[in-house]
Amino acid sequence: MIKLYTENDANPAAVKGAPVAVIGYGSQGRAHAMNLAASGCQVIVGVREGGAGAKKAAEDGLETASIASAVKQAKLIAILTPDMTHEEIFKAEIEPNLSDGDAVLVAHGFTVLYGRVEPPKNVDVILVAPKGPGDLVRREYERGRGVPCLFAVHQDATGKAKERALAYASLIGGTAAGAIETTFKEETETDLFGEQAVLCGGASELVIAGFETLVEAGYKPEIAYYECLHELKLIVDLFYEGGITRMHEFISETAMYGDFVSGPRVINAETKQRMREVLTDIQDGSFAREWILENQAGKPRYKQMLQADLDHPIEKTGKELREMMSWLKPGANTKGE
Repeated sequence: MIKLYTENDANPAAVKGAPVAVIGYGSQGRAHAMNLAASGCQVIVGVREGGAGAKKAAEDGLETASIASAVKQAKLIAILTPDMTHEEIFKAEIEPNLSDGDAVLVAHGFTVLYGRVEPPKNVDVILVAPKGPGDLVRREYERGRGVPCLFAVHQDATGKAKERALAYASLIGGTAAGAIETTFKEETETDLFGEQAVLCGGASELVIAGFETLVEAGYKPEIAYYECLHELKLIVDLFYEGGITRMHEFISETAMYGDFVSGPRVINAETKQRMREVLTDIQDGSFAREWILENQAGKPRYKQMLQADLDHPIEKTGKELREMMSWLKPGANTKGE
């Protein structure tokens, strides 16, 4: 049985004794910085002067500085900007300002695993990856709970890298929900696979294919949207709460029988073989090389594919229908309004 690390396993003092630099103030950056500060850490947010992140961090009451200055002052540096920015930021502003015994932390192992970021041998290199978006990480912390985390050690220069990773996980709320130890390789490859084959790529393509099948057969786009996209949330919520067992408890027997006989006709051995191919591309570095080159070229193919998604008829239909969904509007569920 895998060990689930809890707050009893963490020593927050391993991180709280010195300033923490949070580089970037996007979704994860803001959540980590706010949670660290609320846990008693001295947080310095490393941001571009005059940028939106600097303004937002200041509004949140946090100390801000240039990235170089933040790194110089801190003993743990959390790089929480988008993956493809890591290499440039690290070489120009982080690496020249590191000191012996510092810790470099990432929330996803991509740039370290694929050699885009190579910290010097005199620093710890660790990973703490909350299994949820930044907004949820912050919200659950405020509720006195937390979002589960993965943590890993890539380089242990001080002999305390694991202790620091667990401390950081604790300070952002991760050990309140439970932390699991992994490796940079395992976290990166499983995360990329999950995104591509199931959570983002797989789910969106399945939804679009279902929508197109119904519309091409003559059914109204609005009805197809409800059946293939809107109601997906209901099923995902059941999965989240109690797995496939809970879904079976709440759907009709007709739906369950259809699940049994038709699900394997759509997601079958051929689909699984395609998933294996996706995983192979991740494992052998093909996907990483392709994505790095795409970024270096200015992301032309990425932008073309993104626009194709945004222009799909399901988006027009969904936008019109969501305008009629009063419960999605801010404040709709607030009592007295």
